[in-house]
Amino acid sequence: MTYKETLAHYLSLPFTRNFIIGVILFNALILGLETSDAIMSRFGGLIEALDTLCLTIFVIEIAAKLVAHGRQFFRSGWNLFDFIIVGIALIPAAQGLAVLRALRILRVMRIMSAAPSLRRVIEGFVTALPGMGSVFLLMAIIFYIGSVMSTKLFGDSFPQWFGSLGQSAYSLFQIMTLESWSMGIVRPVMATYPYAWAFFIPFIMVTTFAVVNLLVGLIVNSMQDAHAEEANASTDAYRDAVLQRLIAIEKHLDMKNAPED
Repeated sequence: MTYKETLAHYLSLPFTRNFIIGVILFNALILGLETSDAIMSRFGGLIEALDTLCLTIFVIEIAAKLVAHGRQFFRSGWNLFDFIIVGIALIPAAQGLAVLRALRILRVMRIMSAAPSLRRVIEGFVTALPGMGSVFLLMAIIFYIGSVMSTKLFGDSFPQWFGSLGQSAYSLFQIMTLESWSMGIVRPVMATYPYAWAFFIPFIMVTTFAVVNLLVGLIVNSMQDAHAEEANASTDAYRDAVLQRLIAIEKHLDMKNAPED
C-alpha cells in the first residue's frame, strides 16, 4: 500500500473515529467552562491551552484527510462541513471579529459527522426537506387564514393577542405548541366569545395533531430510506468482494489444473 492508502486506512479505523469523538466532547466541556468567570480566573491558562490542543488535533485530522484523499476530500459534504467548522475556529477573534470567538462552540457540531448514527439522522432530515417544504407551505397557509380570522373575530376585545396580523400569528403559534394555550389565551377569549372553541379546537386538531405529525412521519420515513440505502450499499460491497474472491480462486484452480507443456 502507498502511504496515502495507509493513512486513509488508519483514519477509517474505529479507534480513530472514537478518539476524535472523545476530543470533540472534551472540547465541548472546555468551551462550556470558558463561560464561567470564576473558573477562568483560576484555571484560564490551562483551559485555553487545552482548547488549543483540541483545535490542533482537529487541524491535524483535516490535514491528514487532505493528504490521504486529495481532491476527493472536497467531494464529500461531511468533509466540507468539518473543513468549514475548523476553518472558522482558526480565524483570529480580535477587534471586529470578536464575535467569532463565540462561534468556536460550532466545533461541537463535528460530532454529527464523526458519529455514524447522527449522520444517518442528519441525512434523513436533509432528504426530507423537499417534502417538508410542502408541509411548511401548507402550515403557512393555515396560519395566514387563522391569523386573518382571529384578528377580525377577537382583535377588538383582545388587542394584546389578536390586535394585528403578526400578534395573531404569534398567539396561534403559542396555541399550536400547547404552551399556556388554555388558561392563558383560549379560556379568556371564550369568556367573552363563548363559541370561540369552534375556531380554536379545529385549529389545534389540524396544526398540532395533523400537520406536525406529518412532519415527523416524513423525517422518520426519510431516515428509514437512508438506512435501507446504507444497508443495500453494504450488502452490494460484500457481494462484490465475495465475487472477486471467487474469481481469484477460480483463476488459481485453472492455473493449477492447466496441463504442463
